[in-house]
Amino acid sequence: MAGEVRQPIDVASLERYIDANVPEIKTPIDVKQFGYGQSNPTYLLTSVPTSAKFVLRKKPPGQLLSKTAHKVDREYRIIAALSANTDVAVPKAYCLCEDDAVIGTAFYIMEFLDGRIFEDPSLPDVSVEDRTKMWHDAVRTLAKFHRVSPASINMSNYGKAAGFFNRQLATFATISEAQAQAKDVDTGEPVGKIPHYDDMVAFFKDPASQPRDRSSFVHGDYKIDNVVFHKTEPRVIGILE
Repeated sequence: MAGEVRQPIDVASLERYIDANVPEIKTPIDVKQFGYGQSNPTYLLTSVPTSAKFVLRKKPPGQLLSKTAHKVDREYRIIAALSANTDVAVPKAYCLCEDDAVIGTAFYIMEFLDGRIFEDPSLPDVSVEDRTKMWHDAVRTLAKFHRVSPASINMSNYGKAAGFFNRQLATFATISEAQAQAKDVDTGEPVGKIPHYDDMVAFFKDPASQPRDRSSFVHGDYKIDNVVFHKTEPRVIGILE
């Protein structure tokens, strides 16, 4: 649910940008912040004159540990291409702003999907029959997304066609090494590496353990609260992030 804004933005500046670039949104707007979307702060924008709702996702401020987790421009371009060229369930994308002067960091605005988002994978308060159908549709939706050829939506030149596996290993190694330096609250000592960390890295770096390169989209964070289900029907109406 959206509520108190924990990471304030310059609403007046945002409204000026919207007036000049996003005719679908009528200002002034009311701004609230979602509790989810932690990698990139996510806000609910409500048009005061029309009550229409939209979603804004922005890159967080400050020095960022991950070079890939906060690429809102990448999110926007893929969502926009999928929405315009496929039947993959994604929100409609309205604009991308890469001018930090507007609200501090890059952001994009997309359609608000009025549906159900679950944080608990057991889908509480859903019947066994619907729960099964919802999980099946979540898997089908992901498979449909992965089957999209980048070339088919004019994105064959976007990103790198090879080396994904090793790039992911390097990214997660950087994150894991930083996490290992976190101090134990009781002892004050670094918590250290996770068990068998070096063994796992050696295994995954072995070319024999890696899949062959092929060009396709990968979601990267496909979990139940990144999927929006229809308000009453057991089907997916949108993939997030």
